[in-house]
Amino acid sequence: MKAVILAGGLGTRLSEETYLRPKPMVEIGGKPILWHIMQILASQGIKEFIVALGFKGEVIKEYFLNFYEINNDISINLKDGKTTVYQGKQPDWTVHLVSTGLHTQTAGRLKRLESWLCKEDCFMFTYGDAVTDLDVGSLVKFHQTHGKLATVTTVRVPARFGRIAFDEDQVTSFDEKPHAAEGWINGGFFILRPLVLDYIKGDECIWEREPVQKLALDGQLMGFRHEGFWSCMDTLKEKNILEEHWNSGKVPWKVWD
Repeated sequence: MKAVILAGGLGTRLSEETYLRPKPMVEIGGKPILWHIMQILASQGIKEFIVALGFKGEVIKEYFLNFYEINNDISINLKDGKTTVYQGKQPDWTVHLVSTGLHTQTAGRLKRLESWLCKEDCFMFTYGDAVTDLDVGSLVKFHQTHGKLATVTTVRVPARFGRIAFDEDQVTSFDEKPHAAEGWINGGFFILRPLVLDYIKGDECIWEREPVQKLALDGQLMGFRHEGFWSCMDTLKEKNILEEHWNSGKVPWKVWD
C-alpha cells in the first residue's frame, strides 16, 4: 500500500518555523516531522510514499536527495573534494516527490496524483503535520471489511477542531470547524479507494469540505475510532509539546525500534 502525504501548505499558524521551510520539515528531536510520520507508517508495513509538494518543496527534495549524507557520518577530503559516507541502518523506503502546485488546495493536490494512484486497490492519505500511535493494520482491516470508498481515522481532541457524527461506524456528518464541538474529530490517516478522486473537482477543492462531506452524505465514509495518542503540530505551542515528549524519552508515537 502507498501513502500520500500532503506537504505543500503554507503553514501560516507556525510562521515562527515555516518562513524558511515547509511545515513537514519542522524538526522534532532533530528530525523533520515528515520523517516521524514515515517512520510510524513504515514500521507497520507502508514503505512507499508519495509526497505532495507545494510551498518550499525544494527544501523537501534537497533533504531526500541528501538523505544518506544527512543521516550518516561522513568524511570530506578538502584537498580533492572526495566524500566518504559511512552508512548505518537506513530505511527501506521509496519516496516519490511530486510537485502539486504552490496554491493548490488539499483535495486538488490529491487529484493531481491521480496517475500515481489509479491502479491501487486502496491507499493511505494523510497530512504532513500529525503523529500518532495508530495501529495501521487494524485501520486497514477495518476499511477492507466495510467495503465503502473511504475511512477516516477519528480521535478525541477538544473543541477547536471539527466534529464528526456517527451512526454505529458510518459517518453521518463531517463539520470542518463548528463554533462549539467536542468528541470525535478528523485525525487524518484516511484509507481511500481511487474512486474518491471522482469527488474532487479541481485545484480549488478543499478535501475536508465538499469531497468528505459528500462522501458522508452518500454513505461512503466510515470512521475508525482511535483511542490512543494523536497530536497535530499546527502551532509553536504544539511543536514545543512534541519536543518535550521527545526530550523526556517517553515518546508515545515512537512505535518503531
